[in-house]
Amino acid sequence: MAFESPYEKALAAIDSAHALDPNKTTIAGAEIPYELHYAQKCTSYLEKRSPDAPEHLRLAIRAQHFRRWEVPRSSYPMTRVGYHSWRTFLKKRQAKLVETICKDAGYSEETTQRVGALIRKEDLKEDEETQVLEDVACLVFLDDQFEAFEKEHDEEKIIKILQKTWGKMTEKGHELALQIPMGERPKAVIAKALAG
Repeated sequence: MAFESPYEKALAAIDSAHALDPNKTTIAGAEIPYELHYAQKCTSYLEKRSPDAPEHLRLAIRAQHFRRWEVPRSSYPMTRVGYHSWRTFLKKRQAKLVETICKDAGYSEETTQRVGALIRKEDLKEDEETQVLEDVACLVFLDDQFEAFEKEHDEEKIIKILQKTWGKMTEKGHELALQIPMGERPKAVIAKALAG
């Protein structure tokens, strides 16, 4: 199959790697690699959040958890410091791997660097595109992971995490988050968190 543009080449390479994730999830009765599902979910939220997003932002969002399964959370100490060290390492590693894909696909050095900067979430509060990426990550967490997460942790911890998540998002992100269909219990916990 011939790919015409750098975007198509890069996207195909990113999704090929996602498809290698040994962790599976079942969607509409079909089993798919979790990382591929996550990436597709990110793209679908980007369509709602910023339908006119440029290619570099689309690629960064599609690849923001690139090959994450290769560095499990358990490979770092199960402490707050361990968690932040793990996240920092992942962002740098993911950005570097995806920059290589972008370069190989024919993107300019400037575009390649931009994709990497977005994956590393540089200038989060000042950079509008990085903020879009953060909104998408938070929306996917709330839509795809929150109900399972909510069952595993005590309410106090969940409320703190929700308040932190909400604080990272823009008004547009908040609007989309409030449209996510959820069960009664998760909905009640979110209402409690937002009430302060």
